[in-house]
Order: sequence, then structure tokens, then C-alpha cells
Amino acid sequence: MTRNNSFNFLEYLAEKTIVSADSQEDQERIPSLTDLSSETGISIASLREQLGVARALGLVEVRPRTGIRRMPYRFAPAVIESLNYAISCDRKYFDDFADLRRHVEAEYWKQAVGKLTEEDKEDLEKIVQQAWVKLQGDPIRVPHSEHRELHIVIFKRLDNPFVTGILEAYWEAYEKIGLSRYSDLSYLKDVWTYHNKIVSAICSGKVDESFQSMLDHMDLIEHRNNN
Repeated sequence: MTRNNSFNFLEYLAEKTIVSADSQEDQERIPSLTDLSSETGISIASLREQLGVARALGLVEVRPRTGIRRMPYRFAPAVIESLNYAISCDRKYFDDFADLRRHVEAEYWKQAVGKLTEEDKEDLEKIVQQAWVKLQGDPIRVPHSEHRELHIVIFKRLDNPFVTGILEAYWEAYEKIGLSRYSDLSYLKDVWTYHNKIVSAICSGKVDESFQSMLDHMDLIEHRNNN
């Protein structure tokens, strides 16, 4: 590698990705900072700083025994970092992001549902069942993990890391501001009644009906947030 004082670690990772795709070789391992410093002429301190950025973006993983490894691209880590900062500055940013999430789910709903497998549909039914077990138990438990999982499963077959990244970031923020601890039983039962309608329609192949139930579900959430 040519010595270059403008060495950019992210560009280096992108080059490794291209090489890996072209050669079908295992290019996940990244040289140590000492080796990279020797190759590029960039100080270890500078490389460590750039590596920190790559880790925050979820582009690399660093472990004591395996060293530095390039990870598959995900959009979520970058969005989560930025969104967490925004919410810390002003809670209203979550509402703005939630509105974005609503539009994204609505726009990609039919495409996502159309890609679901029979196994996915069975998983959705199991998630709804698990949620009702929690709601009807003694003591009652908030089925937050089921709520998150249900929405993630519906969109899991989309080959679009930006859509899934936005949805993953939304649920991380949802937890951060404490909505996962919401304990109004009447509201939770309404939410899962809608989820039941959505999943039943999906499993019956009624995509348009599932879409309308999703919109009604979103209206319920928006009404709650405005009160």
C-alpha cells in the first residue's frame, strides 16, 4: 500500500469489501494498527481514532484474540448514535423520528409482507400468542420484546439496509425514552388486538386488509402520543 497522509480508514474498509466481492476471498480480517501504521505511514494514534469511528458505525469488530474484523454493512448503528444524541438534546426529536418510521413502514408494507415465508407467518402468530400470555398473566407483563420483534419480523425479508436500519433505530430509541415500560393495560390490549388483526390478515394472504389494520394501529399510537 502506498504511504498516504490522507489515509481514510472507512475508504480502506470499502476497498476491502470490493476486493472480497470480486475475489470471493475471506477479507474480513483487518491488519493490526501496528501493521497498518507501517504500511501507510499514519501514526497509530491517528489510526486508533479512525478505528473508533468505524466501530461506532458498526463497520468493524475488535476483539482481543481475533483482532479487527470487517463486519457486514448495517445502517442502524449510525442512525442509533445520531438519534440518541438528538433525543438527549430534545425529546421532540423522537416524535419526529417516529413520524418518519410511520411513513417508512407504510411505504414498504406491501412489499415487505409479500416477501414473508410461511415460516415467518408462523413466527408472527407465535409472537402474538406470547404477547397475550404476558397480558393475561398474573402478574401482567408488558410484551415489549414481542412488540419490537413483530414489527422487525414483518420487514426482515426486505433487502434494504436503510429501511431496516431506520426501524431498528426506532425501537432502540423507543426503549431509551421509556415507552417499553408503559403499563396502561387497556392501551396494551388495544395494541395487541390490532396486532392480532394484522397478523391474521397477513397469514390469510389479505395484504390490503393487513395494511389498513396497520394504519389504524399507527393512528392509535399517534393519538396516545398526542395525549
